[in-house]
Amino acid sequence: MTHYRSDSQTQYDMSRIVSIISYLTVVGWLLAIVLHGKNHSTLARFHLRQSLGLIVTAAILSFIPLLGWLLNIFVAIFWLVAFYHATLGQKFTVPVLGELYQEQLDFIR
Repeated sequence: MTHYRSDSQTQYDMSRIVSIISYLTVVGWLLAIVLHGKNHSTLARFHLRQSLGLIVTAAILSFIPLLGWLLNIFVAIFWLVAFYHATLGQKFTVPVLGELYQEQLDFIR
């Protein structure tokens, strides 16, 4: 018995893979953006924006002694939650800055 996957299911799976990879360091994000270029989807675009926003926020906060380092703990927690939702194929807007990421990083299409 042969099981055939529908084209939409395959595309959804690829979107989830791109979403997950985007949270795996800067190198993972770059790989995800290349894969996204071949397979556009709103789910992958959403997570590419969220993950880049978290990467930039963490990088900026790391230059601020003590307070920035403490705030990076929250960024790490938000990263874990966003990563979890990416594995489920769901959109999760990061609290406080999530909407800003979606608006300001709209060059990711």
